[in-house]
Amino acid sequence: MMQQYLGLKSQHPDKLMFYRMGDFYELFFDDAVKAARLLDITLTTRGQTAGMPIKMAGVPFHAAEQYLAKLVKLGESVAICEQFGDPATSKGPVERRVVRIVTPGTLTDAALLDDKRDNILLAVNAIKGRLGLAWLSLASGEFRLMEAAAETLASELERLKPAEVLLPDDLALELPAASGYAVKRVASWQFDAETAARNLARQFQTQNLSGFGIEEAGVAVGSAGALLEYARQTQCGALPHITGLILEHVGQYLTLDGATRRNLELTETIRGEASPTLFSLLDVCATSMGSRLLRHWLHHPLRNQAKVARRRDAVGALADSAGLEGLRERLGAIHDIERIAARVALRSARPRDLSSLRDSLLALPQLLPLLPANALLAELGQQLQPPAEAVELLERAVMDEPSVVIRDGGVIRAGFHAELDELRALQTNHGDFLLALEASERTRSGIPNLKVEYNRVHGFYIEVSNSHGHKIPDDYRRRQTLKNAERYITPELKAFEDKALSAQERSLALEKALYEGLLDGLAPFVASLQLLAQAVAGLDVLAALADRALVQGWVAPEFRDETLLQIEAGRHPVVEQQLRDGSGEAFIANDLKFDAGRKLLLITGPNMGGKSTYMRQAALIALLAHIGSFVPAKRAVIGRLDRIFTRIGASDDLAGGRSTFMVEMTETANILNNAGDHALVLMDEVGRGTSTFDGLALAWAIARALIEKNRSYTLFATHYFELTRLALDYPQVANVHLDAVEHKDKIVFLHSVEEGPASQSYGLQVAQLAGVPRDTIRQAKRYLTELENQRATQGGQGDLFSLPQAVEPELEPNPLVERLALVDPDQMTPREAHELLYELSRLARED
Repeated sequence: MMQQYLGLKSQHPDKLMFYRMGDFYELFFDDAVKAARLLDITLTTRGQTAGMPIKMAGVPFHAAEQYLAKLVKLGESVAICEQFGDPATSKGPVERRVVRIVTPGTLTDAALLDDKRDNILLAVNAIKGRLGLAWLSLASGEFRLMEAAAETLASELERLKPAEVLLPDDLALELPAASGYAVKRVASWQFDAETAARNLARQFQTQNLSGFGIEEAGVAVGSAGALLEYARQTQCGALPHITGLILEHVGQYLTLDGATRRNLELTETIRGEASPTLFSLLDVCATSMGSRLLRHWLHHPLRNQAKVARRRDAVGALADSAGLEGLRERLGAIHDIERIAARVALRSARPRDLSSLRDSLLALPQLLPLLPANALLAELGQQLQPPAEAVELLERAVMDEPSVVIRDGGVIRAGFHAELDELRALQTNHGDFLLALEASERTRSGIPNLKVEYNRVHGFYIEVSNSHGHKIPDDYRRRQTLKNAERYITPELKAFEDKALSAQERSLALEKALYEGLLDGLAPFVASLQLLAQAVAGLDVLAALADRALVQGWVAPEFRDETLLQIEAGRHPVVEQQLRDGSGEAFIANDLKFDAGRKLLLITGPNMGGKSTYMRQAALIALLAHIGSFVPAKRAVIGRLDRIFTRIGASDDLAGGRSTFMVEMTETANILNNAGDHALVLMDEVGRGTSTFDGLALAWAIARALIEKNRSYTLFATHYFELTRLALDYPQVANVHLDAVEHKDKIVFLHSVEEGPASQSYGLQVAQLAGVPRDTIRQAKRYLTELENQRATQGGQGDLFSLPQAVEPELEPNPLVERLALVDPDQMTPREAHELLYELSRLARED
């Protein structure tokens, strides 16, 4: 057995091997040590090799999924090795084979997947500065590729969020610090474009790939070929549900770099949490397919205004429809058709998958009467027609509530197969035979209390009390002796027993064969089921957006093919919801106006005044409009927009060796090098990570570059009041500020955006709100007075760090300090010390 194990293990040296032995998956040697540590299971030994005990650990096969899930989250890959032979007839070890390989990027089991997130396997190659990307969701069969510039790799990883990344083993490509994905190196020859093209054409059963429009994407085609081969190896077989390849173009979507996706908190917060985010607010989808598509839309806002307008109009039609709630309720009865179809193709579908598929297909016709008149909804309705043959087959073949796994039986419906019905009858309907046998044996033997019975240990038997032992017929054979009775078997009863007991084994084997045939019968419908699932997901997302529009009070955005971005009474959708759920406080709505003559807004005002919220809400409103959603505003007019950039917040990249200021400047450089006149740019406090004069100089130069060169729609928040003079030099610059007022040494934030620059920053008041000790605030006020006086005498701003004659300003004498300086504790009596304590307390109150 260990020879067999080592032979199989040698084929998968870099993976943990789950080696099936009876009711357990066992791991041996180093695999056992590693699994025991990662899974917190018992490490033991069994047998020896070279005089040393063989380390072993194991998990029950029926609970393997929970252990696999944990290993996959840790980035491990596992080879599943199953028994194929019959232990009763095998000579030597039972035959075993690796049936599949579980890796982070190739999961298909429902128990291992997140229902609301696609599990992406990504292959990356780079040739002469061009990236070739190909990615696959094996659980759905969606297969895409694209080519891009090498410097966009970090942004693409942030967009796709892969679970596993494949790289050629000879590619010196430095990936960003790993963020939840495993990295796998594969042979570089697998990325050969010509070989890949032939393998892909064979997979799609086409003569070549010209029908997919990817002739010029050679680097990406090579990545797609390597990815397909890797997926085949993990599934140990064909992938019939992967039937096509979609080429993505760089200009197809609004460009969002990695920093922008993080700063806008589209699907996870900056801290990596799932809520509160834009996705958590929008995701009221009734199906998991819809939730996954909504996540995709948020990361892929369309640039084409006509396509976006079709979605928006469909959302509006649903919002105005009286049947919206009924539609969403019926959508809730539909299961994950997309992933079930993939498991049917991979022959890993379980009985409950098939019953869920049947129930979902039967529920689809109920959706059609609830769809309002709309062009996009009509198209989706045409795709919601289930394949009649598949529905009929599932209705005939699968029980209403089948067992969880096929090995337990109870899956195939009665009446589907005559032989199976007969075998089941032998197991359940033998009562009449036993009663008839008992009556005939009582008559034949003359034993009135003779009983014919059954138990699982001894099977069928005839029981006779010892008082009638002298009446036992000659053909009775003793089976068991009890205290007051004997149990016997007869040739007739033995023949019936053999037939009845073998019926269960034969019926389970037949039912398994029928189930395999059922999967074969459903395989031709996989492509139709995938298209149907896409239609259900699209309808679900549109219905969810309609619900959000009604509940949140959002409006339909207007699109114009010109240079403008105007928002009337705009609101931050997530912050507004947080206020409602928390204090119940109303969100203060604000306007935003950009056009050809007004391209940069300089935003001043206090910290915590709402500058970042105001900036982010502009980007989120624009993004929501470009996925087809209504938006949180009284009115929104969206002109041509192709990119959204953000430079918000302060964070470092210690793993990458970058300081906070370096991160800030890197993100700023990306904006200056790539933002055009149809980009929306959010710049928050640029230059604060260095000295005052350096920061001011950088902020001034960056703002001028955005005005003169980039000419983007720019929201530029700053505490450098000197920048507000840019509005005097450039007519396309406007000053706005977040309003606040002081009341009794306290600050009240009005969160209202007003025209013109702010009068002050209120930094000390915000510090006081944050809980900075009063003594520190008092010293800061004195220091601020010195600085303001100095600037007044010098006629300009002084350098905060080089005051004349002193590093620190001269502060007013403190009476407490002066009094304590006169005290000699060693010379004081207890009474004097007590009196001094009262004196110091009085001085503190006066101060």
